[in-house]
Amino acid sequence: MMTQVETIVHYDNGYGYEEEYMLQEDEWDRDMLLDPAWEKQQRKTFTAWCNSHLRKAGTQIENIEEDFRNGLKLMLLLEVISGERLPKPDRGKMRFHKIANVNKALEFITSKGVKLVSIGAEEIVDGNVKMTLGMIWTIILRFAIQDINVEETSAKEGLLLWCQRKTAPYRNVNVQNFHVSWKDGLAFCALIHRHRPDLLDYSKLNKDDPLGNLNLAFDIAEKHLDIPKMLDAEDIINTPKPDERAIMTYMSCFYHAFAGAEQAETAANRICKVLGVNQENEKLMEEYERLASELLEWIQRTTPWLENRTAETTMSEMQRKLEDFRDYRRMHKPPKVQEKCQLEISFNTLQTKLRISNRPAFMPSEGKMVSDIASAWQGLEQAEKGYEEWLLTEIRRLERLDHLAEKFRQKATTHETWATGKEQILSEKDYETASLTEIRALLRRHEGFESDLAAHQDRVEQIAAIAQELNELDYHDVAAVNQRCQAICDLWDQLGTLTQKRREALERTEKLLDTIDQLFLEFAKRTAPFNNWMEGAMEDLQDMFIVHTIEEVQSLIAAHEQFKATLPEADGERQAIVGIQNEVQKISQSYSIKASDINPYCTITMEDLMNKWDKVKLVPGRDGSLQEEMARQHANERLRRQFAAQANLIGPWIQTRMEEVGRCSLEMGALEDQMTQLKQFEHIIVAYKPNIDKLEGDHQLIQESLVFDNKHTNYTMEHIRVGWEQLLTTVARTINEIETQVLIRDAKGISQQQMNEFRSSFSHFDRVGCCGLGYIFKNGAMETDDFRACLISMGYDLGEVEFARIMLLVDPNASGAVSFQSFIDFMTRETADTDTADQVVASFRILATDKPYILVEELRRELPPDQAEYCIMRMPPYKCPGAPPGALDYTAFSTALYGESDL
Repeated sequence: MMTQVETIVHYDNGYGYEEEYMLQEDEWDRDMLLDPAWEKQQRKTFTAWCNSHLRKAGTQIENIEEDFRNGLKLMLLLEVISGERLPKPDRGKMRFHKIANVNKALEFITSKGVKLVSIGAEEIVDGNVKMTLGMIWTIILRFAIQDINVEETSAKEGLLLWCQRKTAPYRNVNVQNFHVSWKDGLAFCALIHRHRPDLLDYSKLNKDDPLGNLNLAFDIAEKHLDIPKMLDAEDIINTPKPDERAIMTYMSCFYHAFAGAEQAETAANRICKVLGVNQENEKLMEEYERLASELLEWIQRTTPWLENRTAETTMSEMQRKLEDFRDYRRMHKPPKVQEKCQLEISFNTLQTKLRISNRPAFMPSEGKMVSDIASAWQGLEQAEKGYEEWLLTEIRRLERLDHLAEKFRQKATTHETWATGKEQILSEKDYETASLTEIRALLRRHEGFESDLAAHQDRVEQIAAIAQELNELDYHDVAAVNQRCQAICDLWDQLGTLTQKRREALERTEKLLDTIDQLFLEFAKRTAPFNNWMEGAMEDLQDMFIVHTIEEVQSLIAAHEQFKATLPEADGERQAIVGIQNEVQKISQSYSIKASDINPYCTITMEDLMNKWDKVKLVPGRDGSLQEEMARQHANERLRRQFAAQANLIGPWIQTRMEEVGRCSLEMGALEDQMTQLKQFEHIIVAYKPNIDKLEGDHQLIQESLVFDNKHTNYTMEHIRVGWEQLLTTVARTINEIETQVLIRDAKGISQQQMNEFRSSFSHFDRVGCCGLGYIFKNGAMETDDFRACLISMGYDLGEVEFARIMLLVDPNASGAVSFQSFIDFMTRETADTDTADQVVASFRILATDKPYILVEELRRELPPDQAEYCIMRMPPYKCPGAPPGALDYTAFSTALYGESDL
């Protein structure tokens, strides 16, 4: 029977202070020292605890005070539980050999920070039960309980807190100590059920059956948890207060058994988290590739259509092309603008997630980079702009061609009508049989014809000039125009030749004929220019006109008013000609001269003159046409003013929203508040879309009315479209940047104050720029010198080598600019910790029980099914000699996850 030990064991726990474990603490404990049950419990518990370790070396003890007397098994026990080699033991059987071995063991214990007082090698060699049990308890404290650490408590308090935490949810269990709290066995069962609910059904246990509860817990621990049975249930039940050291020793075994399982569970959770991130990133990569392929295919399919410059020959066909282009602008392009913006946002989000999880940056397939898409999109917009300009130019050209062609037909028809029969008249030889009077008449008539022929010279030149212009403008039926023009010119040349020949013949005859009727001659001379004037007037009154402004119509009206002002003078000339005709009749009647009713000097009769004069009176019709055109131009002016009124409101509104979004992105405050404000801006902008659509409608009306300029506004529809698309893109990108900052802040554990400081520093050194359409914005990037100044302002002491290293991180492409995203990534790497490849390798090593490889069944046992299969499919085989079939290399797999090697 043991007596009380006055020895105090001083134990340095490594935290800078010592804990004193009194062998007994109060009078009640001193009474227990006299109870044989106390010695029995410690003997059984300590013996079982020692054998749980000695069996690893293939041995065990039967009697704790006898089997440690020679020091050999004591040294072996210390080597097993510490994993270190002790000095070589003495193999002699003499007493001094045994004392030497025990001293080596005690010196090793002392080297581990334990101060042994009043425990000497002689007492152990002599088989002193009290000292032997005290020594074993000291070893248990140092090697089984010291490392237990729960919420910065250690040893006994930490082990007790761990037991309390694990059993807290269970009914009828209240762990307050390491003695009476364990007598009914429920605390043991609760501890097992908390970690291995498959081994027992706690709901079926009875508090009134402590023997059954204890035996159930001890049997399960021995069979399933590899914890030897260290106590008998009867000893605990029959003792008023079970031995605290025995219970603590037993509990340390439970703690180490379950702590290992929790460590494996933690390792599995870490791997699941890493694999989950990898799987999600791969899905985002596949989605990006799909969307990028679809968008690029659409651009490649649309661009050739916009680059096609095959002109049509008619106005209606070109109008159809213009309508197809408007459908493309209204219906086909806007969804693609949204897809492009969303693609850029998805790419930025993916890269941020990869950076946060220490994964290598995502490199899309060749030709599918964001820059490639932007380049293709720029080519599309350039082709689109060129196509629209070409369409409008072609429509103007065809309109001009139609006008010229109609004018050519009118003039050509008038000239051909006049020239009909003239060749035959000039070819007649009537002068050969004419009388003198008739000859003179023929000569006078010929002079009138020459005057008429000269008057038609301008018309022929106008016809030739119009034909030349139609050739230069590539008129579709230019061959027919040239053929007709050539026929007119050939006839004109022939008429000139015939006229010259006839004059020569008449002049030869005129020497024989000297009497001419002066009145008929005068009639012919005055009638020819007057007739030509009337024909010109009729052409002008029937002439088509094309104008685009009110000023041009007013110019035509002014010219028409000038023409009307000449009518009184023309009427006087007409009356004079009528007077000549009346004079001829008067002379004939007065002198009974038998005069012919036909004027021998001209082919124009008074009836012809009167008919043409009646046609000249078409002035009211011309007035009506000009007034209708004036009304149309006023309508066009209203369309211009209507469009300008809206454009002059929408343009500044877009500018104001751009400035508000820019100011919001630079404000220092909670990112969530900025996100809320940006979402409100986005809602306001989307709600403003009907105004843009209404402006598009007005623009369409203007184009349908063939109005191509607007002096009332500097904004074109192209300006508004570009500004609107830039506003949508800017607010979406700004929201994405704030979301990215929230993601980085939450993932990296960065405080709001730190994030504000980063943003304030970046904003201070960011330069202001302009997009070229009048909208002001921040560049969104710092130049190299600005970035250096920013770091210095934040307290960095930079040398050239250190600054060059940092620039490689934030500007790997050596573009000379540091984006806000790169700046935030750099600052977060400076202030936050993340998972590393070494941590993942360490986690896999735990699951593999320290093997350099892991088996398929181990992955399926420790990880969820989908992530286990993910590892099995991607993990390369372990190729070192001696590896079992199916062994997998988790080290290569882990380093590949972080871009440190290639699978």
